[in-house]
Amino acid sequence: MKTRTKVIIMGAAGRDFHDFNVFFRNRREYEVIAFTATQIPNIVGRTYPPILAGKHYPNGIPIYAEQDIAKLIKKHGIDLVVFAYSDVSHVWVMHKASEVLSSGADYMLLGPKSTMLRSKKKVISICAVRTGSGKSQTTRRVCEILEQKGKKAVVVRHPMPYGDLRKQVVQRFASMGDLVKHKATIEEREEYEPHLLRGRVVFAGCDYERILREAEKEADVVVWDGGNNDFPFYVPDLHIVVADPWRVGDELAYHPGEMNLRMADCVVINKVDTAYPDDVEELRMNIRELNPKAIMVEAASPIFVNDRDAIRNKKVLVVEDGPTLTHGGMKFGAGVIACRKFGAKSVVDPRRYAAGTVRSTLEKYPELESLVPAMGYSPKQIRDLERTLNAVPCDTIVAATPVDLSRFMKLKKRVVRVTYELQEIGKPDLEEVLSGAGF
Repeated sequence: MKTRTKVIIMGAAGRDFHDFNVFFRNRREYEVIAFTATQIPNIVGRTYPPILAGKHYPNGIPIYAEQDIAKLIKKHGIDLVVFAYSDVSHVWVMHKASEVLSSGADYMLLGPKSTMLRSKKKVISICAVRTGSGKSQTTRRVCEILEQKGKKAVVVRHPMPYGDLRKQVVQRFASMGDLVKHKATIEEREEYEPHLLRGRVVFAGCDYERILREAEKEADVVVWDGGNNDFPFYVPDLHIVVADPWRVGDELAYHPGEMNLRMADCVVINKVDTAYPDDVEELRMNIRELNPKAIMVEAASPIFVNDRDAIRNKKVLVVEDGPTLTHGGMKFGAGVIACRKFGAKSVVDPRRYAAGTVRSTLEKYPELESLVPAMGYSPKQIRDLERTLNAVPCDTIVAATPVDLSRFMKLKKRVVRVTYELQEIGKPDLEEVLSGAGF
């Protein structure tokens, strides 16, 4: 009798779970021994539960730290390691390959044919070349256009299962109360809140085939909102990819950002209003070289603030979107831009006042400007963020995260929210792209 191939899946509580569900779960010739995790805190030490792992895994599948991969390969006699996370450099992917291969296992990446599910409804996917390129506002813009055409867009968001996986098989968000019901983290709220406030339904969770079948019951069009620059879980009828001239060159050097770019039907060059013209032109050239058939749409992400006077000539503390600064590698975001634009007197460096996990994050990313990344993957991180924001001596907190922090934090200072939406510049625009694709 042939021995089953022993497998480890390297991930970050997203594509790794999806690849297991659609490729490995029901195949007897493979035995998935473990997942390893990185990027996201509080994943290690958990178990992928039996309700998700299926009949071949009655005890579930343990999740270990990626740093132990070589030890795990040798301990369990692993035959195959599958790389299954995103927004990492090509060099990083091959460093991991070298570590795995030198430990005696094979190394594999699963692609679209093995992992993309087909929908009964039309699908538009919105992805990016890097985290923080502007995918979220592009998704909102696409949904807006579909709604203007009389179509119901249902958003399916790339996984963010940071809680009890047994309760996150399929999650449906239709109201602000659902965020509380599902104990949504800051990262989840950042993505879901803007859609919910516009009356849209958002699905997420762990089992994306079951999620798709539920979304199809409500949708005229399924809109795949792809996080962390991953490639889609569903076969798209139109694949839109957002590129960022602030990080020109990354579209050639990151996985799977380059893959997304090569697959794109349409590339949105975002932030052309704030980027250097030479960088925008270099990005255009790179797109033409990699994907000459793609339609290019140029866009800005103008910022809006609800109280400019609370910034002007004030001592401010800036809170930015966390993943954009950590995974995405940006040194600042819309909050810093707003402070420069509206004449803040000074921006307070938060480091000496940072509490717990906020302090650890700032120490890990010393290149960040004077700002606080809104990390909130767990209740402790949220508490540490609240303590930090209240401790910093300032007149105003400038919050450039899509979530309204005051909904679940007791903040003692004036909070000015900075928001941003996608605004196409010139032609073609996204409405023309959608119409040309039959939407």
